[in-house]
Amino acid sequence: IRPFKNSDPVLTHFSLTNCIYLNLFKGSGVPQKDLSCFSVSGVFFICPLTGKTLRKTEREMHIKEAILMRFSEDAIEASIMMIHTFNKDKEKVKAALDIISKYVENICKNPTEEKYRKIKLSNKVFQEKVSVIEGSREYLQALGFESTTLQVDGKDRTEEFLVLPAQESEALEQLKVHLERLQKGEPVRAKLDRQTQVFRPSKHATHFELPPDFYNLTAEELKREQQLKSEIVERNTMLRTKAMREKDEQRERRKYNYALLRVRLPDENILQGTFLAWERVAALYQFVRDSLENGWQPFELMAPGGQKLKEEEELALNECNLAPAALLTFSWDAAVQADIAAAGGKTAVLLKAALLENIKTLS
Repeated sequence: IRPFKNSDPVLTHFSLTNCIYLNLFKGSGVPQKDLSCFSVSGVFFICPLTGKTLRKTEREMHIKEAILMRFSEDAIEASIMMIHTFNKDKEKVKAALDIISKYVENICKNPTEEKYRKIKLSNKVFQEKVSVIEGSREYLQALGFESTTLQVDGKDRTEEFLVLPAQESEALEQLKVHLERLQKGEPVRAKLDRQTQVFRPSKHATHFELPPDFYNLTAEELKREQQLKSEIVERNTMLRTKAMREKDEQRERRKYNYALLRVRLPDENILQGTFLAWERVAALYQFVRDSLENGWQPFELMAPGGQKLKEEEELALNECNLAPAALLTFSWDAAVQADIAAAGGKTAVLLKAALLENIKTLS
């Protein structure tokens, strides 16, 4: 299998696909290739609550467990995290928040009226809009609502209610604060670990071997890519319309969830990091800037083929044909470097010392 080179557009995908396809465990779709052969061992994330490094498959369960552990410290915060993280349908979450907001607002406006401090659990609106949202009951209980069985007015039976005891003015103000926290809540998401690595100058800088994590394809789809090989070769010899080309490009972009990017620096050292394929070019610039000893100095990044990447453009990395992997070239802003030279200065060290301490050799 030929290694991936950005200068070889026809073989770019197939060299990567074959690497995975030929190493699928029979019948299971589980990659069996030794991880040491890959340019990066996989895609990892960092939990913002625990700081633990996680594989893709571990993210959701770990974050759920971390949120549930949070209840012992701050039940309000934990229940808000539950609501915004455990429920994927944003419209349903918004509908539940609107109703919960109405509960709290009515209590604050009418603190002496008991009816506003009681929620009948069998109420149709509560059942259909609130109780279906994970974390909603936990939030109400964290506010102080208590589960109580009460006599139903005018009927010889009881039902379960959530009842909030009478609140003093200070407690009512706290209710408003907690409601604002709920309304401003955001889902807890694991952050992509860039896996920042520096390599010594190498002739292998354009060679990439990517693990299956980088693909947005199932094992069956990867096998199918093999069958499409001859079709692609044939199609490349045909005269295609712009619409046909754009459709193919969009299809190609959807194959990859991540991009492994390398930046060749003026001293020939190579900076490497992992990105989401749909992150903006600005994220790449920020990654490089954060790695520099003198991040304040302006610089430029050149994509394969000589395309200059503009930080201010709202383009995604995959729209710049940088997914699933690419080698870029770094250069300082010429005008600023001229000013520094005229003042008798020079840019001696490029990368931060902490990165250079762990420099490796590309094999």
